[in-house]
Amino acid sequence: MTQPVHVVCPNCNTINRIPANKIGAGPSCGKCGKSVFPGKPIDLNAGNFMQHINRNDIPVVVDFWAPWCGPCMTMAPWYSDAANKLEPRVRFAKLNTEDEQAIGAKFNVRSIPTLILFRKGKEIARKAGAMQSAQIVNWIQAQL
Repeated sequence: MTQPVHVVCPNCNTINRIPANKIGAGPSCGKCGKSVFPGKPIDLNAGNFMQHINRNDIPVVVDFWAPWCGPCMTMAPWYSDAANKLEPRVRFAKLNTEDEQAIGAKFNVRSIPTLILFRKGKEIARKAGAMQSAQIVNWIQAQL
């Protein structure tokens, strides 16, 4: 029997129990019916950040960025491409540090873009600076 994996819906923030052998089959949320894995980074904010970091059984990588940051904007399409390649094994998320300064401060983010990889609510790795898609994928895979 396969243990279920808890995955937070990127749309309604409901925790879904998905059989591990079905995680790659494009599961939908049991509450809102939308895809649990959109194949692109999800937006986090003060209202949903801790839910996604603490309640996902899969690792979550968060891009701490700001709209005025040139390197952040350059990296954005590469980050999306990496999300498309690694989901559903890893959840990709973005946090606008301009809008959510308290969260950036809580995690001691001093430069952007900064990627922080979380597993079960704990930071397991971080990397500052813009990276291309292959670099992002390789960095994440090296940490897992």
